[in-house]
This record gives sequence, structure tokens and C-alpha cells, in this order.
Amino acid sequence: MTDEKTPEPARQSPFNAIRAIDYTVVFVRDMAAMRRFYEDVLAFPLSRELSPNWIEYSIGSNTLALARPSRTAGDAPTPTGSASLQLAFKVSAAEVDACADELVRQGVALLSPPTNQPFGHRTLFFRDPDGNLLEIYAEI
Repeated sequence: MTDEKTPEPARQSPFNAIRAIDYTVVFVRDMAAMRRFYEDVLAFPLSRELSPNWIEYSIGSNTLALARPSRTAGDAPTPTGSASLQLAFKVSAAEVDACADELVRQGVALLSPPTNQPFGHRTLFFRDPDGNLLEIYAEI
């Protein structure tokens, strides 16, 4: 007799139906600054504005929304100096450098310049006005 356990069969879950992240909501501290950054610096196309507290952008087949926390939940705003999230935007290798040049031209400080990583990505890191970490990357 051994103490080895028989592996359990894969658990069936209704969440197995999820195929992609369709919608990302960034809870913002300063809506005006964030809107200027995402529209003017990153040039994301505005898809709709439900209210001054909820703005949506189309990014490929996904939606990125900027929202004040009270819009959907009663959470307190993230404290200043704390990133709430990291977003990674995929482009081609040449576009990583072009994005870096445009960010510098727009006065955005780079946390790290375009860098070839040992795990096969070319990356560029910077922050939005609320301090969230943003990455532009390409597979190389």
C-alpha cells in the first residue's frame, strides 16, 4: 500500500467558458489628467463616454475604461504613490522604439528605455498620471 494519491479529474467549471479579457477598468484618482494622457499622449480612440466618471477606449478587440471608483463599487481611491495595476500593450519590435521616442517627445519619463529581455520580449516601461505601470512590448 502506498500513500500516493490518485490525481483528481479536471474540475468542470462554468468559468472554463471564458476565452479572453474583454474589458479592463482602471479606477482613477485624477480623471482629467488620465483622460489627457490616454487620449493625447497615447492617442487611444475614444469609443464612448457614459458620464464624466466613465470613459471608454477601444484597444483592438478590447475595451479600456477609466472610471472613478464609486461608479461600480464603494472602494476608496488608491493612495497616491501606489500603482493599482500594470497594463502591457503589444506592438511590433520596431514600434517599441517609436513609442519610446513619442513618449519622450510628449514629456513622459521612461522608467526603462527599450530593452531586449532574456525571456524574448523587447520592453519599455513608464507610468500614467495616476502612477500605474504601463508597458509597451514586442515578442522578439
